[in-house]
Amino acid sequence: MKMVSHGGVWFMRALSRLPLSWLRALGWAMGAVLYVLAIPRRRVADINLTLCFPQQSPQQRRALVLRTFICFAQTWLDRSWLWHGDPQVTLRRLKLTGDVAQLEGHAPTLLFAPHFLGMDAGATALSQQVPRQFNTIVTPQRDPIVDAWISKGRRRFGNARLFTRFDGTKTIVASLRAGEPLYLLPDMNFGPQESIFVPFYGVQAATVPSLSRFARLGRAKVVPVITCLTPQGYETRVLPAWTDFPSDDPVADTALMNRRLQDYIDTMPEQYYWVHKRFKTRPPGEPTVY
Repeated sequence: MKMVSHGGVWFMRALSRLPLSWLRALGWAMGAVLYVLAIPRRRVADINLTLCFPQQSPQQRRALVLRTFICFAQTWLDRSWLWHGDPQVTLRRLKLTGDVAQLEGHAPTLLFAPHFLGMDAGATALSQQVPRQFNTIVTPQRDPIVDAWISKGRRRFGNARLFTRFDGTKTIVASLRAGEPLYLLPDMNFGPQESIFVPFYGVQAATVPSLSRFARLGRAKVVPVITCLTPQGYETRVLPAWTDFPSDDPVADTALMNRRLQDYIDTMPEQYYWVHKRFKTRPPGEPTVY
């Protein structure tokens, strides 16, 4: 197993030297193969889209799932040059646009970074191009070699701290108040612990209210950061800070977060992480959907 893991890391290093067009073509082929072979994940994506976009026909959903698998493979292979390529190449391929001034200074800043497939590219763009220490919360990988590779890649530029859910709220809040922006991805199903049920595309979804909680405890502004896969690389759009967040009601805040996330997804639905079992945790009495 170690040889396989080391071989995978070596393979990604080797890919970093390829032209982007070659990598994207390879990703297209890999995504098409995954679509055919990864039947359980294909089924998860199809169920998610059936729940979230009931107005789509089966043919439309199949086409969208295929595009999602292709984008998934392309963004995975792009981690080769993101984490191993020439820094000037990385700088050229990563465009930081929008209200970038929101990232200046030392004000406590909470970055709402939903699970679009280019999420690691967005983190790399910020850490390479903005002179601040960006932190995030990660889930450790089971394979220690892969975990070390991912952790090193995410810390390539700057000196980011990778918190886990075992580090505790106090440590994370302290870093926020110290002016270290937190790159937060709170839009997945992390189980029933500490989750609340709020609508996501009209379906009750177990959602952690961490965006509201950290914003309130850290006295931080919330700035959405959306990363889009492009033919030239990636565009990371910094949106204006939310002026009505947080409130005194974490449930209302979390529902608002999901509504705004839906607006972001609607602009590029094929680039959202639909292969995740977003509706795995159901309200009491409701049957499983997967």
